[in-house]
Amino acid sequence: MRVYWRKVKRGENLILSDENDGNEVELGGFRDTKRGIDALAKTFSYDPSRSRKGFPSIEEAKDFVESFRPWELFGAQGVTVEPEVRPALDSATTDTAGTPDRQK
Repeated sequence: MRVYWRKVKRGENLILSDENDGNEVELGGFRDTKRGIDALAKTFSYDPSRSRKGFPSIEEAKDFVESFRPWELFGAQGVTVEPEVRPALDSATTDTAGTPDRQK
């Protein structure tokens, strides 16, 4: 199991990846909005303490998400977050709505 950050539009997502089967789970992330940086650590139930708005820096938002250790919800014990941020998945074939672009 590996945990790493991946770039997405206007932010990054924290990803749990299983090298054995290639499955990935989004654990949380942050978004840079007009009003500041918002962060969220996912959980299986409603827990408003796992989201917060208005972080002054990206690093503080990432630290917030990582502090919940959301990967442990999926049984990944003793893993650490990889320091290198992965690039976004190929978005050349996807428009902003998440649907494939049509060739003209």
